[in-house]
Amino acid sequence: MPKRILVDKATIRNRIFIVFLILTCVIFLLCYKLFNVMVARSSRYKKMAQEQWTSEVKISAKRGRILDRNGEELAISGNVYRVDLDLNTIKNSLAEKKMKMDELADRLSSALDMDKKDVSKQLNKKFKDGRPMGSAILTRRIDKDKANKVLAINVKGVMVSPDTKRYYPNSDFLSQVIGHTNSDGDGLTGVELKYNKYLKGKPGVRKAEIDKNSANLPYTISEYSKPLDGRDVVLTIDKNMQYFAEKYAQEALVNNKAKAVSILIMNPKNGEILAMANKPDYDLNDPWDKSKSYDELQKSWRNRVVSDAFEPGSIFKVITSSAAMSLGIVHENDKFNCGGSITVAKKTIHCWKRTGHGEETFVDILKNSCNVGFAELGERLGAKNLNDYINKFGFGRKTGIDLPGEARGIIRPTNKIGPVDLATIAFGQSNTVSMVQYMQAFNSVANGGYLITPHVMREISHVENNRQVVDKEYSDYNKKRILDESMTATLRGYLEKVVSEGGGKKAFIDGYHIGGKTGTAQKPNPNGGGYEHGKYIASFVGMAPASDPKITVMVSIDEPDPSNYYAGQISAPVGQKVFNDIFNYLGIKPDTSSSDAAKSMLKDVVIPNIRGMKKEDAIKTLKNLNIDADVDGNGEYVSNTTPIPGITVKEGTKVVLYTGDSPNYNNNDVIVPNLTGYSKKEAEETLKSLGLDFKISGDGVVESQSIDAGKQVNKGTVLTLKLEENMSE
Repeated sequence: MPKRILVDKATIRNRIFIVFLILTCVIFLLCYKLFNVMVARSSRYKKMAQEQWTSEVKISAKRGRILDRNGEELAISGNVYRVDLDLNTIKNSLAEKKMKMDELADRLSSALDMDKKDVSKQLNKKFKDGRPMGSAILTRRIDKDKANKVLAINVKGVMVSPDTKRYYPNSDFLSQVIGHTNSDGDGLTGVELKYNKYLKGKPGVRKAEIDKNSANLPYTISEYSKPLDGRDVVLTIDKNMQYFAEKYAQEALVNNKAKAVSILIMNPKNGEILAMANKPDYDLNDPWDKSKSYDELQKSWRNRVVSDAFEPGSIFKVITSSAAMSLGIVHENDKFNCGGSITVAKKTIHCWKRTGHGEETFVDILKNSCNVGFAELGERLGAKNLNDYINKFGFGRKTGIDLPGEARGIIRPTNKIGPVDLATIAFGQSNTVSMVQYMQAFNSVANGGYLITPHVMREISHVENNRQVVDKEYSDYNKKRILDESMTATLRGYLEKVVSEGGGKKAFIDGYHIGGKTGTAQKPNPNGGGYEHGKYIASFVGMAPASDPKITVMVSIDEPDPSNYYAGQISAPVGQKVFNDIFNYLGIKPDTSSSDAAKSMLKDVVIPNIRGMKKEDAIKTLKNLNIDADVDGNGEYVSNTTPIPGITVKEGTKVVLYTGDSPNYNNNDVIVPNLTGYSKKEAEETLKSLGLDFKISGDGVVESQSIDAGKQVNKGTVLTLKLEENMSE
């Protein structure tokens, strides 16, 4: 009997344990399920519940403006309308009106000029899992007339509210800098993208509780949060200076039959970008030009000043000079000897002047842009010292400019720089830089030795109670001294001589002190293996006044007409025009009289031989050269002129035409013009206009001529011209 009791007790204990275990598992599963519902999936179920008992519609905020530094509007948002659908309310309203959804779709499509299928799709919009949506956007950015037609349908849940449309008052003006927005109104490129979080604002929300029939509950309070308009972004850009840059960039593009032209104007003291022009450009109001492929669109949107890297050519000699002067390895009167070439590691490196510059000082090699002199300077510096300064100037890394798509450029590592590389890097080959990178470095010479981050944002602000409130000012200057102030002052004096006496003299304006440098660089073959034939980038950089620069300018002409691609001939004159307009705009007075300054801006023109021509044809020929004519006599033909053909004068000079009754004339004398620096095409046209024959050898620009300029010769005399490449002028 005791044994039976013990067995029953053991069985009972086992059964109790099993029941306890089952209950524990059930409780655990219930806890897990509760945790999963209340914690893990809480947000999802809450969202699903809210969709069932609330109706929510977002209200777009008005996008902030983009302004120039003087408050001129560059991008604004116009007042238009949008149509949103509260789908739950619509269903209830249609039931009350005894109207079918198809009928509503038909009336909406008629009012909005939309395809009925597109309207029906939005009215019956569903989630991916098949559940009906509570709201949808039918259309945006419609005019007031269409908005009124929608309101006249009078169906609750079809909501018309204010909307904004991005509008650019100046179309293609500053296009690659400003950028544009996508269909949702968010920034896609340029400033619109970079400062999108400030410009777009915060959308408002209208939320209301609804019953099981999707009708608004009368005893509940609907939530409404007003949209917060976007902030205004005020740029450092000066609209007037931007106009100068745009005008001359377009002119240079056409005149030089170039692939592209870019002009950058900056304040070197604080890194502010005052103008940044790229041609060709695009219409900001129609960025998706249907006549262009996607790749073509991307190229037109590309800000080449920021995104394109290139071999700088001789403008890089400013950097090499800074390094050599800073380390004290070169002085003003140090002697260099240029015989036209130099042999480095058994490789011959030619100067652009194949006959050589002879003995030169350091100032001369900068003024003459002598490759031989700078190859020797590179050897004095050594790879480590040169690369240390290249790094100090910020090359090989992004400047941090507040625009998207910035290029780093490519800098050869020190341990991979051989003797030949060192020579070519010293005069601007092998490494690549962007325009904005180079200008950041050039500005450090202009401002006394400080490297400062270039930028286009001046401040972010908004209007409150009719008062402008500044939310944020630009502060990421990263100002750092990299050069000695006295050294930069000395170098600026040398650069002024480059413009007044050297390769940049076509940027010279009498009475103003412009320091600068030109550079002509052949474009590397993108497939490797040397350079592309006939493809160049011609650059000019300048600062003014040279003693204490307030303005720096860079002009880059990409792939100009290969018959005349030298920077001194095509880029420097563009820089001259830009500086002249800036001086006039800022009210900067020249040291000389205004008339002398204006005269120095005029082109030199060689008077053609128009003797024997009909008077009307001769006047027209001179007019095309911007030369005035004063006719002496009543004859039909020109018998002689004063000055005589071949004399070089400034545009606007008055030439006296002596007339007679016969096309025959007795005087065959002409003056031999100075053709030094002329391209082959320019030299040929000039000599043909004078009736002189010629023989030309070599390629490039005229380096020498067989008969001295100013000598009087007979028509038909033969001149022999020797041309030389001026690749790194």
